[in-house]
Amino acid sequence: MLALALLSLALALLPAVLAAVNLRALAPPAPAPQATGLVSILIPARNEAAIIAGTVRAALASEGVAVEVLVGDDHSTDATAAIVSAIARGDPRLRLVEVPTLPEGWTGKNNGCVTLAKAAEGARLLFIDADVTLGPNAAAALSVHAERTGATLVSGVPRQVMASLGERLTVPTITFLLLGFLPVPLMRRRPDVSLAAGCGQLMMIAADAYRQTGGHGAVRTSMHDGVTLPRALRTAGFRTDLVAGSTLASCRMYSGFAQAWAGFSKNAREGMATRRALPVWTFLLFGGQILPWLLLATALGAGLPRVALLAFAAGLVSLGTRAAITHASGEPLSTIPLHPLTIATALAIQWTALVREARGRAPAAWKGRSYPVGPS
Repeated sequence: MLALALLSLALALLPAVLAAVNLRALAPPAPAPQATGLVSILIPARNEAAIIAGTVRAALASEGVAVEVLVGDDHSTDATAAIVSAIARGDPRLRLVEVPTLPEGWTGKNNGCVTLAKAAEGARLLFIDADVTLGPNAAAALSVHAERTGATLVSGVPRQVMASLGERLTVPTITFLLLGFLPVPLMRRRPDVSLAAGCGQLMMIAADAYRQTGGHGAVRTSMHDGVTLPRALRTAGFRTDLVAGSTLASCRMYSGFAQAWAGFSKNAREGMATRRALPVWTFLLFGGQILPWLLLATALGAGLPRVALLAFAAGLVSLGTRAAITHASGEPLSTIPLHPLTIATALAIQWTALVREARGRAPAAWKGRSYPVGPS
């Protein structure tokens, strides 16, 4: 048990060290007084009547750069199109674009994004999900950062809004995995495709490079464009970058545990849930974030003070890492003590997706459509 306690401490220290490095490297981009060029803010939408007005109005309130806002109505059966059209009558910068019928082999979001990009006139394309609320300086800040660094794609994770326990048991995994396991300084120095990362909720891409590489069309089968699109751009020789996005935008991804489980399940097979990767991720995450607490309880019951001390130290490192990431990303403080359960939930989602695919179960469903459960 002593060896297990030492291992758990080492595994807890790995993301702690990387998070410390990454939190120093990542910072919100500083906007210039006025960014140059036109930014096209592109919002694919399907049955988003409850939230689309707020999303559109926040995008139109962008400051420091000229913007146009295009909303792609993907065969909504609610009032999405009517709401956008009503706002557009009062602001010529807003346009409603009808998304064509979904071609076979495409996912809905990718079809919508390609359609919007074809209609866009800006030199930079800012793709946001319909549940993302942009801050007034977001478009300008991302545009200036891209110009200063030469990055073709700049992405960031918005501040995640979590109103329910189910969301707090699932959504914080995003920032923990990104900041705890991606070496950001190395990602910026090296062009390796394996270091590509992004967040599909908030991505700015140079329009010429997007069209040259095929953009979302190059990853048309993907459910996880935040990963696959940066990889495609890096494969074509372009630079991608990450910035701290919590001050640029906010997003409530899901409303409750069931929706969060379904949402993370749909793209699990393009992330951790592969036969080679998931055992490694399970070793890293279970060993460093869950095992310390199991060892601590066992050691206290068995009267093993050295094991208990090491396990407690590993647990403190784990929670300390989560606390630092939580503070930097503006997430709820209540997610800190929930962290071991959050990691356990994430692993359960990934293993369920992998087993589901291995058994040939029914395809994943999202926004009223069904998609294959295997990797793209």
